[in-house]
Amino acid sequence: MLHRRYDKKARMEEKQFYRESETTKPATLNCPYCRSADTYELRWLVRKKLDQVPRGADERDRARFAKWASYMVLLDDKTMCKNIRCRKRFDISGIKTTAFI
Repeated sequence: MLHRRYDKKARMEEKQFYRESETTKPATLNCPYCRSADTYELRWLVRKKLDQVPRGADERDRARFAKWASYMVLLDDKTMCKNIRCRKRFDISGIKTTAFI
């Protein structure tokens, strides 16, 4: 039987290396039902990389921290048409879900 050696110290989670906040950004989208174009406010999760490595990080965590960058993740996947006659929900398409800052 093979014995595996496990590290006693747990690795740090990715969230500990970032400051998170929510923001909204405008985007022009076309409703696929009524074909009207309008500007919609889409919600984004902004993850800004911390200036320094958090306390308790080992060498592997420091190497991971050096590679990472700040980025934004799109939170909304659907939106409602602004046309009063339509008002149908449609999928947001044509916009990348992740954007590096």
